[in-house]
Amino acid sequence: MGYVAERVDVVVVGLGVGGEEVAGKLAEAGLAVVGIESNLVGGECPYWGCVPSKMMIRAGNALAETRRVAKLAGSASAQPDWTPVAKRIREEATDDWDDTVAVDRFVGKGGRFVRGYGTLTGPRTVTVGDQEFEATRGIVLATGAAPAAPPIEGLAGTPYWTNREAIEVEHLPTSLVVLGGGAIGVELAQVFARFGVRVTVVEAADRLLPFDEPEAAELVQAALEEDGVTVRLGMHATRVLYSEPEGFAVQIGADSVTGDRLLVATGRHGRVADLGLETVGLDPSAREIATDERMRAADGIWAVGDVVGHGAFTHMAMYEAGVAIRDILGQEGPPADYRAVPRVTFTDPEVGSVGLTEAEARDRGLNVRVGLTDLTTSARGWIHKEGNAGLIKLIGDGDTLVGATSVGPMGGEVLSMLTLAVHARVPLPQLRSMIYAYPTFHRAVEDALRNLT
Repeated sequence: MGYVAERVDVVVVGLGVGGEEVAGKLAEAGLAVVGIESNLVGGECPYWGCVPSKMMIRAGNALAETRRVAKLAGSASAQPDWTPVAKRIREEATDDWDDTVAVDRFVGKGGRFVRGYGTLTGPRTVTVGDQEFEATRGIVLATGAAPAAPPIEGLAGTPYWTNREAIEVEHLPTSLVVLGGGAIGVELAQVFARFGVRVTVVEAADRLLPFDEPEAAELVQAALEEDGVTVRLGMHATRVLYSEPEGFAVQIGADSVTGDRLLVATGRHGRVADLGLETVGLDPSAREIATDERMRAADGIWAVGDVVGHGAFTHMAMYEAGVAIRDILGQEGPPADYRAVPRVTFTDPEVGSVGLTEAEARDRGLNVRVGLTDLTTSARGWIHKEGNAGLIKLIGDGDTLVGATSVGPMGGEVLSMLTLAVHARVPLPQLRSMIYAYPTFHRAVEDALRNLT
């Protein structure tokens, strides 16, 4: 290609949360590290994902609490105003979508930053723009994931939203159609509904949150409907029409739903296209990059985060980054273990899940035992009263906990002890013999254990 490759120790392609962690830690360890990013250093999470979306959710929850005051403490009212929410996202979370602080942080650790799109050109080489780097120790691929738009007639070319446009919005629409009832879809649907937007969620499966327990999905659907969201299940969008100023019309079966805006939240796919995977013996048409338990994808190639396909979670990217860092530095440490992957959908109520669902456990032919309890019947649930919907569901394989779901006002926090139990293979008799603080939401775990059959 005419380039004179510059020799460095490690090249990290993609500086989202996983790539930034790997590049920063390796640079601090004294390696010559080049970090390449075409967008914003830090990736989806701080700019268009977990951080700003949870700011939105926090604001929506504050509005919802005012509706609960009447049955608990007198009277209260609130007038929704999106202005402070948009201002906080722009000023506190994203620096107006400027990554200067993140770039300086990486460079301050001793790394070298290159803005551009990195492409593999051989087993140890990466090209970005008119520069080529030879990585003597190896290359780390951390290119993340992008929203996947379904092949619906008429969708392409319309100004539909992904999570990015939804996070960046400064002026709310009057109405919104959400395609997809997964975590992103239901979180944003509830937020916008609480700020007065007329929201319709369309999900092709027969329930929301199709990868979670059906009991959790029922609670989330009831919560969304209480907030005024219309939920259409088992419906496939077949055609999208758009015009100004009418907005969007989405054909679902013989019916159609309309909205000023359309949010497509039907999943994400790893960013593997045009990465040059074929030059290192990897499949360029694969949906994600397969790795071993040390995050190795090929000789001298590691991959971490969303592009690996073990869950589009910040905590997963950070976890896999730690495994890769140890392997590259030749340090001891446990290999990647995906038995106890936690995930939280930050609706109200929150849905926390870890390990296997009941259906997954039965599909694997395990000796399945199920324990279920209604959070409202616990002491803390009864005390909490308004907004206390929730449950604890435990999945056992004999006397070992292999999965759990915690739904409730603190669902994600209660999940922490259940994640530990699955991860550490704590025997069920030992969990039963614990002392559970009273009155807490996590004490309901004891009730679910008692119901385990």
